[in-house]
Amino acid sequence: MADSFFLYDIWYFACLGRDLKPGSLRRKELLGEPVLLGRTQAGEAFALRDICPHRAAPLSAGRILEDGGAAVVECPYHGWTFSTATGVCAAIPSLVDGQDLDVERIKVRRYPLVERDGLAWIFIPGSKHFTGAPPSEPPELPAHLGKPKLVERARFHCHVDHAVVGLMDPAHGPYVHRQWWWRSGGSIHAKAKQFGPRDLGFAMEAHRPSSNSYAYKVLGGAPTTEIVFKIPGVRTEHITNDKHQVLGFTAVTPLTETETEITQVFYWKFPLFDVVKPLVRPFVRAFLHQDGDMVNLQQEGLKYDPNLMLIDDADMQAKWYHRLKKEWVVSREEDRAFRNPVEPVTLKWRS
Repeated sequence: MADSFFLYDIWYFACLGRDLKPGSLRRKELLGEPVLLGRTQAGEAFALRDICPHRAAPLSAGRILEDGGAAVVECPYHGWTFSTATGVCAAIPSLVDGQDLDVERIKVRRYPLVERDGLAWIFIPGSKHFTGAPPSEPPELPAHLGKPKLVERARFHCHVDHAVVGLMDPAHGPYVHRQWWWRSGGSIHAKAKQFGPRDLGFAMEAHRPSSNSYAYKVLGGAPTTEIVFKIPGVRTEHITNDKHQVLGFTAVTPLTETETEITQVFYWKFPLFDVVKPLVRPFVRAFLHQDGDMVNLQQEGLKYDPNLMLIDDADMQAKWYHRLKKEWVVSREEDRAFRNPVEPVTLKWRS
């Protein structure tokens, strides 16, 4: 696709905070770049480029040490160390007295990393020389319901754009997710939903869940749900009734041009879900992998580089996604505020 590019100067979901244990180092590829994610023994999470500037060994294969009370990462090849807080070289063990080398001029790229609600967010700048503070904060969840209760992950073998469009598509449910507990072929009917702009994205405004979505009925009462999407690839669904809340968070994180990681995190204030969590997990996993199987199958056709179609109204969210991406890039190039291209509208489709 002509629009298949990554966004920079923006926050991406990196991992769960609990994935980073004190003293741990973890390698992850993000937007085609090697990133070291770690946590010091003192509990501070950090992110560095996972390449030692000396001989290109992955720093994630090294270890965390203390140097004068400050945490450093030691390269496994020659023992060079780098500050976890700044990326600045702290020591080169092979140097001897009289060798005049200012080690502090050597740096590893450091990425801003912020933890909220059990999620770790990484800011990916467009410039390799970026050293300042990010101009924005990571996305806020619509509700703060404590620690993640249920997590599922999957890897889609596709560009991030196909993963995002596939997950937000409102018309595929009765076909890809045809299950007794979610959809059936005979339950398809016309729908009309109100949409409006949000910061860096759009929302399906708060509404009663569709009558053919059986899973919502577990909450009881008269639940409402609001679904919000924001670039680069974050979707939240906040379901509430008089007594309970469930928050579904989905992050679509590009690893490479052809690999995308999907992370689904659920929070809730609903005692029944605490009890039935082991029973719920297989359904969540099946739902996610059904999407993954279809997007992966789609690659069989995409390898022939066909022209693709997006129609109104069922594909309008996909159109908005591409418009939001383009506007983000143009706003950065023109050094101006982002102008959301989404206007309030009612979309109609059958599913």
